[in-house]
Amino acid sequence: MQIGIDKIGFYTSNLYVDMAELAQARNEEVGKYLVGIGQSKMAVIPPSQDIVTLAANAAARILSPIDKEAIDLVIVATESGIDNSKAAAVYVANLLGLSHQIRAVEMKEACYAATAALQLAKGHIALNPNKKALIIGADIARYGLKTKGEPTQGGGAVAMLVAKDPQILALDAEASYYSKDIMDFWRPLGHSEAMVDGKFSTNVYLDFFNQVFSAYSQKTKRTVEDFGALLFHLPYTKQGLKGLRQAVAHADEATQARLLAQFEFAREYNRNVGNLYTGSLYLSLLSLLENSQDLVAGQRLGLYSYGSGAQAEFFSGILQPGFQDALIGHQELLAHRKQVSVAEYEQFYQSVLANEANRQLEVSADPGQFVLAGVKDFKRQYQRQE
Repeated sequence: MQIGIDKIGFYTSNLYVDMAELAQARNEEVGKYLVGIGQSKMAVIPPSQDIVTLAANAAARILSPIDKEAIDLVIVATESGIDNSKAAAVYVANLLGLSHQIRAVEMKEACYAATAALQLAKGHIALNPNKKALIIGADIARYGLKTKGEPTQGGGAVAMLVAKDPQILALDAEASYYSKDIMDFWRPLGHSEAMVDGKFSTNVYLDFFNQVFSAYSQKTKRTVEDFGALLFHLPYTKQGLKGLRQAVAHADEATQARLLAQFEFAREYNRNVGNLYTGSLYLSLLSLLENSQDLVAGQRLGLYSYGSGAQAEFFSGILQPGFQDALIGHQELLAHRKQVSVAEYEQFYQSVLANEANRQLEVSADPGQFVLAGVKDFKRQYQRQE
């Protein structure tokens, strides 16, 4: 029985800041952001959106009534949790109108958790082949204004429906994984912004890729030539490019050219949204599927998942016949966003809902189907807009 990604959807806010303008405001060379980091635009998340609304908006784009009836497992992977106890998945399931006969949990391990959730969902469907699982990676990346990590911020959610006989990508059984206690990135309790050792984290990312790809190759006897594309976790798109160059260093010229060309399609959405943490790898997958014209059914896609702290995994899947017909297209969502000035971006950043007991938020300008309307007695108030 084949199990994998049956549907995939994405959502982010309708606002962005131009990275060239941000570079100028920070007295940095524009090329440092556009080329050195590989980012063009960065999503700006208003107070009326959090990981719950981003997740629900992403899932609502792909789920049919039949899907909702079949879902009995919902996992939200995030490192931007809104509660130390209650899972974001419980809120999301309620907003989507799912059955109460479900398991709803939240998972955390930096940017890797959505991959762990995907693998758990695969096992769940193997035992319950007539059911479906909803896996969502939802995050808002925050490093602080005028910090070194600021240009690698962003936010959004990627939702994946996992089922038997998937329409898009059938996941292979083989995978390799590697974990080690490393302090390259962390966010202590009580901190709303992450702490990171940037250069060290990049080196760990590349080292872990070598670890898991080598182990995968030894296990499966596959090489880079066996893949239609290689996909990477993209905290910023230049980092994934470094990983790819490392992977194809000893490949023939045709393979190098093919995989590098596919990478450009794979990073298109990430380049214009920024860091999604748990959703970054899967936004890259979606970007490849919706922008490349060179993919064909039967090709194997390789996926490298990394989460600081640190955990990595390499796995693969086979593109299914007619996979293009299962894609809903997200170019319009990104094209219709509104640019905000650097000053407006800073205002949004500083006005995010924090640990407040009571606050009402303005939601009239937010086009999202689901919004955060405020907080009352420390209880977040979500609402659905027509």
